[in-house]
Amino acid sequence: MGDKNTIVVNLAEPVVNEKDIDSELAEIEADDEKDPMEEILAGQEEIQKNLDATQLYLGEIGFSPLLSAEEEVYFARRALKGDEASRKRMIVSNLRLVVKIARRYNNRGLALLDLIEEGNLGLIRAVEKFDPERGFRFSTYATWWIRQTIERAIMNQTRTIRLPIHVVKELNVYLRASRELAQKLDHEPTAEEIAESLDKPVEDVTKMLRLNERITSVDTPIGSDNDKALLDIIADEKGYGPEEDLQDKDIKCSIIRWLEELNPKQREVLARRFGLMGYEPSTLEDVGAEIGLTRERVRQIQVEALRRLRDMLGHQGLNLEALFNKED
Repeated sequence: MGDKNTIVVNLAEPVVNEKDIDSELAEIEADDEKDPMEEILAGQEEIQKNLDATQLYLGEIGFSPLLSAEEEVYFARRALKGDEASRKRMIVSNLRLVVKIARRYNNRGLALLDLIEEGNLGLIRAVEKFDPERGFRFSTYATWWIRQTIERAIMNQTRTIRLPIHVVKELNVYLRASRELAQKLDHEPTAEEIAESLDKPVEDVTKMLRLNERITSVDTPIGSDNDKALLDIIADEKGYGPEEDLQDKDIKCSIIRWLEELNPKQREVLARRFGLMGYEPSTLEDVGAEIGLTRERVRQIQVEALRRLRDMLGHQGLNLEALFNKED
């Protein structure tokens, strides 16, 4: 798969074995064999720092006003034209949305502040990709991107071999730099690019990234409440993105509204023929048998109903054939 969000999962053999990992750890940290109590205290201190930083962050973003639907369209249009102030306004006004979503993934292997940071990357991506002319609220669109980045970060933290706290902390710095560069460069960054951005030796970057390589089952639970597996977020070249998914839902809602303009018999015939309103798609013969009419009469009602819909949609500049692709 060519998409940059694609995750390649190797189920055949591990990229690196435990001996390699032990060797890399020895080279990176000579004092790996620290006192266990010292490591526990360091971990508790780190947790307290995270709590303090999180409270400070939440207090700061609490003053950011939300945007109305009209303001979203206004600032989004200006952001697409390169207006940096509008772009920042879109981001700042939706930081609370990131926090709300990030809380759902708490206790999944990442501190809340780290979850928020990852979610913010998704929010930034959403601002860059959002098209206000589609008619969707930005919050609905951004939620998709925020969840994707958070879940990918959680997945990257899932490991069967435990690493010392100080190594995990350093590894997170490299991984976060990698994700930020991937968004800026539109491709997965090389070790050289990561090293340059962090002003680190390429050898150090390579060693740390090797510690993150592992076999991952496609059934690994990664969603909130364990309701999603890795397989659910692997990119599919033929799959829908957020725009297509939202557009499809919007079209379905519009079709239901248009059907309400028809008489009951026309509405039922189209619903049964094209699989709408809970029905399964059926042939003319099957529809006739279900509602007690001949095949020819069902066809006539279908033609009349489609003609009425064609007129209604024509006034809105829409194409009926794009929605109903069966023969009259």
